[in-house]
Formats: sequence, structure tokens, C-alpha cells
Amino acid sequence: MDTRSRRRQSEPTETAAGKGGTEGGLLSWLAARGLIPETSPKRAFATATFINQIGKGLFISGAALFFTRSVGLPVSHVGFALGAAALIGLAAGIPVGHLADRRGPREVFRLAIVVQALAVAALVFVRSVPSLIAVLCVAELATAAGQAARGPLTRSLGAPNPTRYRSYLRALNNIAVGCGALAAGVAVQLDTRTAYVSLILGTAVAFLVSAAFTSRVPPVLPVNAPAEGGRWLALKDKPYVVLTVLDGIMSIQTQVLIFALPLWIIGHTEAPRWFVGASVAVNTALVVCLQVRVSRGVDNNAAAGRTARRAGAAFLLATALIAAAGGAPGWIAVVVVVLGVVVHTVGELWHSAASFELSFGLAPEYAQGQYSGLFAIGQGLSNAIGPPLLGLVCIGWGEPGWLAMGVLFLATGQVIPLVVNWSDRLRAHNPG
Repeated sequence: MDTRSRRRQSEPTETAAGKGGTEGGLLSWLAARGLIPETSPKRAFATATFINQIGKGLFISGAALFFTRSVGLPVSHVGFALGAAALIGLAAGIPVGHLADRRGPREVFRLAIVVQALAVAALVFVRSVPSLIAVLCVAELATAAGQAARGPLTRSLGAPNPTRYRSYLRALNNIAVGCGALAAGVAVQLDTRTAYVSLILGTAVAFLVSAAFTSRVPPVLPVNAPAEGGRWLALKDKPYVVLTVLDGIMSIQTQVLIFALPLWIIGHTEAPRWFVGASVAVNTALVVCLQVRVSRGVDNNAAAGRTARRAGAAFLLATALIAAAGGAPGWIAVVVVVLGVVVHTVGELWHSAASFELSFGLAPEYAQGQYSGLFAIGQGLSNAIGPPLLGLVCIGWGEPGWLAMGVLFLATGQVIPLVVNWSDRLRAHNPG
């Protein structure tokens, strides 16, 4: 073989190596700036989560219209079915979390997403309220199962700083849900059976693709539990149960900007109607840009407790600002509401970082899934009681109601560090 032949054969290899080096350099550059996770398993799970949340954005933005305008079910019946399924789904958290502790969270998470995809796809065959409730219950049980397994999987992949990794995922999730919502807007605009069916099936496909990417995440080995620990440790852990309740109360804040604030802007201020969407956009942009930065330093129980306390104070200030917008002239109302949204978002970022750190920091290593399932119940109940409570207090009572909710958030934030200390004392006396 002559020199030119050898050169021609070596050229593809050199080119491929150059491309690999360029790709590796790009990944390193992006990781160094915090734009992508630094390891391949973290990137695979982030991709799986991103695609999963696109599906979530599709579903939450168009499902209700699919049930009412395409299937033809009454709005009241659809609301009942969604609420009932959500409450039933909460029951899966603790047992599935226990299963994740014993079998490994990756396998449980992947299976939950596949079941969720199949259940969502089955919605295209729904024609009655009973069948809707049945299919939604399966979907919500799978969602709760996935949430219970996602927590310990995130913690394992994110070590040694899982809160920072979780913050990155949360920022990414906000972008994904927004993308899904925009895509759902196309189906809503077309307003045809074909468009709505495509939306539902697109959601199912997104979940399946997410499950496929999860397969690229290395399995997490279960941690052996002590024989004398008992089966349902989470329910016997009094400080953790109290923390779950307190975090559930604090989590009502997630409904403030998406439920109570739009009603307040339209019905009680002179701000323009278009500002409803703009206020949510401000919140989303701040979460995407600041979640990782705000989570720095929240890497132990004591720091998380202090951060929760600051979050409660921020929520009080935010509700006071939003209340002050009532009856103010249009441009003043806009400025005050923007300030309220910014302060509320800072509190939301603090609460998110503290909540994640405490949900795992106060749980034993061998029961992360079970504890995660319990913690999710508090957050799920907050989604159920948040809208009616905010509607009664903030919208029904007006300015005093906003202040009352702020005081509730403040008081909750003040108590959380005390519960953290209580839990740490008990674990010091009963290690393992």
C-alpha cells in the first residue's frame, strides 16, 4: 500500500477524532458555564426530565379543552374527575417510594413513565365520565409513582450537591413546560378533534421518549435497611410528618401567581388585562435565570431551615405589595405588582431550594424513596386546597386576605427551622 493510500485511509479517523475533540470541548465549555450538567448521566437524566416536562406542558395546557370541546364532557364533570384522580394518585407515593428504595429508583421511575404514557394515550378512547375517571386515576397513580422515584434518583445523580442539580432541573423544567404550552396553543387555536387528539398523543410520545433517555442513566443500587427499622418508617417519623405539613402549607404559594394574582389583577386593580400573562412571564424568566444561583449554599439542614425562614418573610412582603395594588391607578398598579412578583419569585426560589434539601436531608439514606413519597403528599394536597383557599381569603376578603396569607407563610417559615432542630436532635439520639 503506497503512502497516498495510507493517508486517505487515515483521514476519516483523524477527522472523527477532531470532531470528537470539538464536541468534547464544547460540552466542557457549556458545563463550565453551568449551561449543561458536567457528567453524561446527569445530562441524560436532564434530557429525560426536559422531554417529560414538555409532555406535561402539553397536557396541562390542553387536556381540559380536549375533554370538554373534543370529547364533549361537561366542565363540572371534568373538574371533578381531575380532582378525584389527583387525590387518589397521592396514595401511590409512599408504597411506590418504598419499592424504589428496595428495587432502585431508576427502574421504578422508568416504569412509571411508560405506564403514564399508555394511560394518557388511552384518553383518546374516553367517551364518558366513568371511563375518564378510571384512565385519569391510572395516569395520576403513575405520576405520583414517578415523582416518588424521581427524588432519590435526582439526589443520587446530583451528589455531592443534589440541591444545585435539582435547581438546574427546575430551571430547565420551566423552559420545557413553556415549550409544551406554546405547542398546545397550536392545537387550541385549531380547535379540532384531530388537533386535540394529536396533542394527547404527542404527550404520550414525549413520555415514552423520556423513558428511553432514562435508560441511559446508570442504575442506583438500593441501600440496605436495618432489620429493626420497620416497614413504614416515614409515617412514624414525627418531625418529618410535621415538616411535610408545613411544606404543604408553604407550597400553597405556587398557586398565588397562577391562580390568585390573575383574578386580583382583572377584578381588583386598574392594571391592563394583558399584564396577567406578563406577570407570569416575569416569574418564569427569574426562575430560569436565578434558581441555580439562589440554591448555592443550601447544602445542609441548618442552611435549608434558615432559607425557609427567609422565604416566609419574602412571601409576606410580596402579598403586601400585591394587596397595595388594589385600587391603585393603572401604571402604579403595574409597578407595584411587578415588585410583588419579583419578591414572591425570590421567596419561591428560596422555598424550592430549602424544600428539596430538607426532604432528603432529614430522611435516612435507605428510605429516600418512601420519605420522598410522603413529602410529595403535602405538596399534592397544597395543589388541591390552594385555589379554593386563595379564592376565599385573597379574592373574597380583599387586601386583608392577602396580608393574612402572607402572615401564614411567614409563621410557617419561622417554624420550619424549629422542626429541623427537633429532627436533628432525635437523629442524634437514635443514629441510623
